[in-house]
Amino acid sequence: MKRCKNSSLCYERIKPAFDSMNEECGVFGVFKADDCMDPAEATYFGLYALQHRGQESAGIAVTKAGQPISHYKNMGLVNEVFRGDLHGLNGADIAIGHVRYSTCGKSSILNAQPLVIGFRDGSLALAHNGNLVNAANLRSELEKDGAIFQTTMDTEIIASIIARNSSNGIINAIEKTMEKIRGSYALVIMTEDKLIGVRDPLGIRPLCLGKMDNSYMIASESCAFDSIDAEFIRDIHPGEMVVIDKTGLHSKMMAARLDSALCIFEYVYFARPDSDIDGINVYQARENAGALLAAAYPVEADVVAGVPDSATTAALGYAKQSGIPYKDVFAKNRYVGRTFIQPEQFLRERSVKIKLNVLKKNVRGKRVVLIDDSIVRGTTSKKIVQMLRLAGAKEVHMRISSPPIKFPCYFGIDTSYCDQLIGAQHDVREIRKIIGADSLYYLSIEDLLKSVEGSSLNLCVGCFNGNYPIDVEDCKFREDKFALEK
Repeated sequence: MKRCKNSSLCYERIKPAFDSMNEECGVFGVFKADDCMDPAEATYFGLYALQHRGQESAGIAVTKAGQPISHYKNMGLVNEVFRGDLHGLNGADIAIGHVRYSTCGKSSILNAQPLVIGFRDGSLALAHNGNLVNAANLRSELEKDGAIFQTTMDTEIIASIIARNSSNGIINAIEKTMEKIRGSYALVIMTEDKLIGVRDPLGIRPLCLGKMDNSYMIASESCAFDSIDAEFIRDIHPGEMVVIDKTGLHSKMMAARLDSALCIFEYVYFARPDSDIDGINVYQARENAGALLAAAYPVEADVVAGVPDSATTAALGYAKQSGIPYKDVFAKNRYVGRTFIQPEQFLRERSVKIKLNVLKKNVRGKRVVLIDDSIVRGTTSKKIVQMLRLAGAKEVHMRISSPPIKFPCYFGIDTSYCDQLIGAQHDVREIRKIIGADSLYYLSIEDLLKSVEGSSLNLCVGCFNGNYPIDVEDCKFREDKFALEK
């Protein structure tokens, strides 16, 4: 594991930091082999199920019987981009889709995916979830060789390397590409006759395989298969490529087996609770985390509650373990949309009250144990504690179902810069005073790992301890030269 030695220089500031963890992308793909649902329609519903993974743009690319690839993408949520109109994408044999949240730099239609390119030996569409830590170096090398880039995405770097190695076939080209790129990537690739899924050798980002009758699907999470009544088959292994064509499903291990490092925040926050990832049910993992938190840090209280929505399951686990009754203490406005994108601090803080309103009857005169999944900058936690006190809460005890976030993520998660991470700048006692809670405790790394015991993969906990599965010392983000983003 590689430790970030100079955390103060981890990120050069590109855009304002938000008080939340934001995953960047969701990918989905379908290869139609019979009369099952139209691939474009299946992809639309699959992306809808993956909307939590990215809310800035959405897109679908399709092909039929060797015809050129068609695609449509735009800024906004899935239903905003398509609005009941698949823009002539129906009737295809293969489709892939993407929902995006940019980790840094500009959010623009130019960087929306899938990325579609044509080259000497054919064409392909590519959807990517993850970040390459050597993207800047690769881009520089490619530009010296004459490559011209239209976007600021490292996805385009992947596509360019595949195209340059395509003379011996797409499978060989992808294998050679995997030898050059370093970082996290879950790829869904479509050619005129194939659907291909690729997961990085560490398995940092999730990717899984599903089936409906004789048709296969690939998705970031298993919940996407449920949305179209498809069957979840298995997770795609780290370093594995699955190729689906008219002859069926084929699998090939493309890289030497490394110590796996699935991002543990998939279980803490990012994934939907109805997903299964690498042998672990997300709901169960969060409930386990809450129970372990209660066992480690009990407190006398009247009510246990969770910050909607991702912390609710952990709160239920805490309540069950502690014997303290669970109650909802917030009503959530589910029609607010993407308020975390607002750049001004005033708007970000105001958005907390727009999104959440306290159920005063459930907190007045009560000692409240409030469970949240993480504290990034602390501004939201401070506002929430204030709201509970103004509603009459007698005491507010914060319990966090993950350890303090002290280091940034280089593998596709929009954490703040080190000087904006409250866990990097203050100890737990100081954070408690800043947010105004009567007590504050975090789940330990050891207990968090216990909550996912039985996972088929090892876990990356670099944002907690600075020990990364890949050397990130040369990973610098620069807006004036090249912003690594999806």
